[in-house]
Amino acid sequence: MGKYAQIVIGPAGCGKSTYCHTLYEHCLAIKRSVHCVNLDPAAEAFQYPVSFDIRDLVSLEDVVEELGLGPNGGLLYCMEYLEDNLHDWLGDQLEAYGDDDYLVFDCPGQIELYNHLSVFRSFVDFLKNDGWSVCVVYCLDAHFITDIAKFMAGALQALAAMVKLELPHVNVLTKVDLLEDKRHLDDFLFPDAGLLLPQLAASTGPRFRALNKAMGQLLEEFSLVSFLPLDITDEDSIADILGQIDIAIQYGEDAEPRIREDEYDGGDADGAADGDGGDDI
Repeated sequence: MGKYAQIVIGPAGCGKSTYCHTLYEHCLAIKRSVHCVNLDPAAEAFQYPVSFDIRDLVSLEDVVEELGLGPNGGLLYCMEYLEDNLHDWLGDQLEAYGDDDYLVFDCPGQIELYNHLSVFRSFVDFLKNDGWSVCVVYCLDAHFITDIAKFMAGALQALAAMVKLELPHVNVLTKVDLLEDKRHLDDFLFPDAGLLLPQLAASTGPRFRALNKAMGQLLEEFSLVSFLPLDITDEDSIADILGQIDIAIQYGEDAEPRIREDEYDGGDADGAADGDGGDDI
């Protein structure tokens, strides 16, 4: 079939690990194999089994203690260390996986890693060169829709990651199950500048009017940013997201078709396969 991977990114606290756990549980229920990988050197606990872990290479705690860096500087050091060891460490880890394997990389939440640093571009290029079909899953907290300025910023961050990584991209609006008011949710799944800009103008001062218009036009002209809602209490929600990702990476398209054992074989029933029934039409 091939080798497939999701890279789950997004701002800190947006629900990336919860998404990975929900996806793992869903795949377990439908008897589909998936392996979760931790790429966050600051992570402490997981709800899903971890197949391999960046902390076996470098951990934020050790970096902060030994180099005297702060948490943000320490995290950047860890990820740059990963970038320097892609062939040695990541290459060795990936040797254990081959055709039909599906990896889900749970990544750290510092958005500069995806927007303007080279770390994740190097990471995805390494995966592609190793034969993996990769999709980026960008998670954004659904509570951003309660503040139009925050939502616009989040949508622009998603667009920046799309441009930087140049991969099939699925944006997910997480924590929809926690929204108290979902009446206007659909307005944010396919952002329409004509609908959102008046709200943005009402929440910001007049001097930002030109900037707001430029941001709205940027999102509208590219027409690249849309979102799928994730409600972890609804099994269909994660199934829809997985289906879109499968389409993006062409998961299973080259698999051999499966024939059920109870299907007739050879065409001796009703003469359909050998043409004997043609005179009856």
